[in-house]
Amino acid sequence: MLNTQTTRILSRYKTWADNVLFDCIEALPPDEAVKTRQTLFKSMIGTLNHIYVVDLIWKAHLERKEHGFTARNVVVHADLRDLRRAQQDMNAWFERWADEQTDASLAEVLSFAFISGERSAMSRGAMFMHLVNHASYHRGWVCEMFFDVPAKPPATDLPVFLTAHPESSFSPPSPASHDQVNA
Repeated sequence: MLNTQTTRILSRYKTWADNVLFDCIEALPPDEAVKTRQTLFKSMIGTLNHIYVVDLIWKAHLERKEHGFTARNVVVHADLRDLRRAQQDMNAWFERWADEQTDASLAEVLSFAFISGERSAMSRGAMFMHLVNHASYHRGWVCEMFFDVPAKPPATDLPVFLTAHPESSFSPPSPASHDQVNA
């Protein structure tokens, strides 16, 4: 489904898009991130926490560990700066994970349980593709909330990333960076 190059590109895209969004939210007037809005997760920070929680869940699935969540609407970090640091750590983990993958590891099918308890199985590549798409989808929700401020939302689309970082489309990780990950 996914190959190693695409996995590396998507991991770096997710990091970039999250950073762009957090930068723009931090530039908004105070309290806009926590202001209650007409959206499922109640606020920008609520939606960003949802992205983070789902990342934690799928990271646990990829590691074949229990995640301990019984809901996807948990606010783990109420402070925007704390959430940003946690998301940056999460994204760094996914970048390292992406650098370590092979086509065979991405194709390996893992079983897991959804929050509902329903059992399923997906390849590692499909799991990763889901979490990247999930984050993109909900970043779009947050961008829509910018119009309520009112403020112009950031552009976090993949083509914007690839245009700004064309090297991401072509560069495999260097052997030195791979060795550092495994050190």
